[in-house]
Amino acid sequence: MAQEAFPEHEGQVVHGLTKRVLIVHYHEIWLKGGNKKFFLSRLIAAVKRSLAGLASQPLEHVADRLLVAVPDESLLPVMVGRLQRVFGIAYIGIASEVPCGMPEIAACACHIMGQKNPRSFAVRAKIADAACGLHSMGLERELGHEILTFLRSKGSDVRVNLEDPEVTCWVEVIPGKALVYAERAEGAGGLPAATGGRLVMLLSGGFDSGVAAYKMMRRSAHLIFVHFYGSTSASRGSSKPVAERIVRTLTPYQYTSRLYLIPFDSVQRQIVAGARESLRVLLYRRMMARIGREICQVERGLGLVTGDSVSQVASQTLHNLAAVDQGIELPIYRPLAGDDKEEILRLARRIGTYTISCEPFEDCCPRFMPRSPAIFSNPEELGAAEKGLDIEGLVTEGLEGAQVMDFKYESGQIEVCEGTPHRFEKLVQHRKALRAGIPQPPAPVVKP
Repeated sequence: MAQEAFPEHEGQVVHGLTKRVLIVHYHEIWLKGGNKKFFLSRLIAAVKRSLAGLASQPLEHVADRLLVAVPDESLLPVMVGRLQRVFGIAYIGIASEVPCGMPEIAACACHIMGQKNPRSFAVRAKIADAACGLHSMGLERELGHEILTFLRSKGSDVRVNLEDPEVTCWVEVIPGKALVYAERAEGAGGLPAATGGRLVMLLSGGFDSGVAAYKMMRRSAHLIFVHFYGSTSASRGSSKPVAERIVRTLTPYQYTSRLYLIPFDSVQRQIVAGARESLRVLLYRRMMARIGREICQVERGLGLVTGDSVSQVASQTLHNLAAVDQGIELPIYRPLAGDDKEEILRLARRIGTYTISCEPFEDCCPRFMPRSPAIFSNPEELGAAEKGLDIEGLVTEGLEGAQVMDFKYESGQIEVCEGTPHRFEKLVQHRKALRAGIPQPPAPVVKP
């Protein structure tokens, strides 16, 4: 490959002959003080896992950056795409590595900016090597002059704009080398996956719960998913495939997922037959929370997550949320509580769940919808409405019919297998025996 020559830099190292590298800058780990080492180790493990099969050289940790060598330019889009799903990353710089000298840096920067051909630009430098003899402001001024001279020699009317440049040329000087780039990809932010404990996500097929799941995973929670489905109609199919696709889409963010599919049609019909019409949806939701609580205990979870947005629908008023929560005895997290629908849809589009939730499916909650649902219920009212129901029997019935699917993300692929966890089988057997009137020792307490 021929080396391209530049005015004032002929014979120097240029972009086409330099080593390509991805610079991974992390996010909130900066704030973790004495716990930084733990979170950083989990981030490094996540980056390695995400790039499995792509990155052939070891990951470097230099001056609070992670450096990933790009073995082949054709792999660059795939590598960046995978890294953008790693929680804890602020952004990824798509850089060229050059020797730490002004001629080499200038040659590389001029080549990169020549390809961009901007109408305005700025130079931003970070010096993480005091021994290099360079200073950030001096480097920015000198490099800016070199780029300006080079671009104008090509006939461009480019100008320097430090406030709002069309293109920024970043230079990061670290021990032994300099990294030059004008392109970077935003990361997912947040904290490394699965560093904050387990939660159980009550997942519908709609827009809200998929976004709620993403937001909790971004805050380091590892989610177990529970989806309730009913019978299908002539115009709409089952919600099960929709839930499976949402979990498949979200799994690359946390690497492994488990999905419990709970048949809910029979439970709903018994609630409809035995309770007041205006309270039906609230009783559905309370029953879902009870079943979710049992799964949470089996999975050693620390609480439940829902996609509720305050007052978006009748069942999500503050009065109704408080009434449904009464007696669940687990924390219930609602990461969308203060979000409006447009905010939720915008994030759903970004994470890839929007088109899935747009598909027609039969959602169980709107079935047998009351003509005038209650909006100001209270726990006592719901308790009175449930007196005619076999609550424990309904919970057991839901658990008995569960289908369990495990998802695993590895080397860019999702593997799915079915199988019921042993602890869950023991729970169902215990509850069935109690329902049949067979004396049983107390169920073991599963500690998180």
